[in-house]
Amino acid sequence: MSPDLCTYLDAGPLHPSPSEAHGLLCGLLCGGAPEPLAIWLAQVAPAADAEAALRAEAQSALHKYGTSILSNFQTADALVQLPIPDDRAALAERALWLYDWLRGFLYALGLIGVSDAQLSAQGREILRDLVALTQMDLDALEDSEENEQALAELIEFVRVAAMLIYHEQPARRVAPETPAV
Repeated sequence: MSPDLCTYLDAGPLHPSPSEAHGLLCGLLCGGAPEPLAIWLAQVAPAADAEAALRAEAQSALHKYGTSILSNFQTADALVQLPIPDDRAALAERALWLYDWLRGFLYALGLIGVSDAQLSAQGREILRDLVALTQMDLDALEDSEENEQALAELIEFVRVAAMLIYHEQPARRVAPETPAV
């Protein structure tokens, strides 16, 4: 994510981190929001009291970024891409990125009203597991090969879990958004 996008997110009403913003849009998509990009922009783009030029720039840049995320879901093998920092980043930084992504994802599910009752038994269990992951003690995380492996497994679990929720919510979706040109 470019530094400009971070500036635009900071000017928004939620002030999400880049990973929270990404997770938020993925949560809207996976949860079946009928207009996920519009809802997402309302949550992350600069507020109405921001300077007009900043709002216009931000809307354009965030729309383009959001559209790139949407494109991952508009294929036959839709896939949640988690752009976690690469392995050269500190383990704590990558874990924080996943933690923030999960917070954004879960916030989105709550925002659009996805409830346990709408999920299968497996979906409810996965939702509970995702919530439990937000209770990670990141301060106690030590750099070790064991923790590296655990983080890799958690990342894969989160990707698969998000896709399970996505496949359970198609009835909520009106139709996929067509990105504006």
